[in-house]
Amino acid sequence: MTTPRAATVLAVATAVIGSLLLSAPTVRESGPPAATVAQPAPPPPPPPVVLTPEEVEARVIPAIVTLVADSGLVETAGTGIVLTPDGVVLTNHHVIDGALDISAVSLGNGAEYVADVLGYDSSRDIAVLRLQGAGDLSAAPLAKDTAVGIGDPVTAVGNAEGGGVPVAARGFVTDLGQAITARSSTDGSRNRLNGLIQIDAAVRPGDSGGPLVDATAAVIGVNTAGNADSDPTKPAPAQPRSYAVPIDTAMTIVDQVRAGTASATVHIGDTPLLGISVTDDPRGAEVLWVSIGTPADDAGIDIGDVVTEFDGIPIRSSDDLSGLMIARHPGDAVEIRWLDETRRPRSTTIVLEKGPPR
Repeated sequence: MTTPRAATVLAVATAVIGSLLLSAPTVRESGPPAATVAQPAPPPPPPPVVLTPEEVEARVIPAIVTLVADSGLVETAGTGIVLTPDGVVLTNHHVIDGALDISAVSLGNGAEYVADVLGYDSSRDIAVLRLQGAGDLSAAPLAKDTAVGIGDPVTAVGNAEGGGVPVAARGFVTDLGQAITARSSTDGSRNRLNGLIQIDAAVRPGDSGGPLVDATAAVIGVNTAGNADSDPTKPAPAQPRSYAVPIDTAMTIVDQVRAGTASATVHIGDTPLLGISVTDDPRGAEVLWVSIGTPADDAGIDIGDVVTEFDGIPIRSSDDLSGLMIARHPGDAVEIRWLDETRRPRSTTIVLEKGPPR
């Protein structure tokens, strides 16, 4: 499934200039009127070729990459879908959340690449990467028909358990338009996701960001969450439930990122760093943690302080502050106002630094 794209049609008129003085008028012969011949209708497009499960896997595996995102404290394994031969890759935001370095290995040519983050939407768990120096990669075919039906056979392919080898999980679509609260297996953070495809295939940690494909090997979704237990000592769930972001939703974000168009949820480019984590407070956003050596630390913001204003905009919750940071970039100067532990108002101008994607 792909998002609608505007098509520009150029109409070209050909001007024919005749010799008005030397050309004689056309003489029409008498006789019966010319018969009108109906043109045959164009033949319908051929039906899609349904492949065997083995053929599906053979077609999709060369168009994925295994990912390792290193935060300095923990490494997160995931999967990416190659969208262009020059290395634009689609994955989940939670795979690269907090990463200082991201490496990718193509399952098509075996080469290893450094991945840069082009942009992301954490609210819909989608991120867009570019592989440095990539060329002539196999790009994944995206489904053209956005109609996914309950009961359709599907295959989820990814870097299951972070082993660096492709693993396929076969199943069927069991529901559509689902809403879930997904919990990160790395830091326990939670995210509410909507409009998901539900399947009964066992998607595992490491599969995140990989393709969910139909019986023609076309990508219909991005594997995002599953309830398959990664502990081999525990019995597998009787009925696995896994979820994928529909590919048309994901490609809307991809197109926005590649166009450089930020929004309330889509961040473009490098991530700005303030250096605090916050929670809701009736007066604004209460500081839970301050990272040493960050702009907030240098400004004197401390644990227990309450941020009340960001660049002239009142802060009423932690979400307010997070939302305003989405539109900012490293190097931006912003004025911060806060209440210190004595409830005395304070303010300063802070220059944001480059930080990991959040």
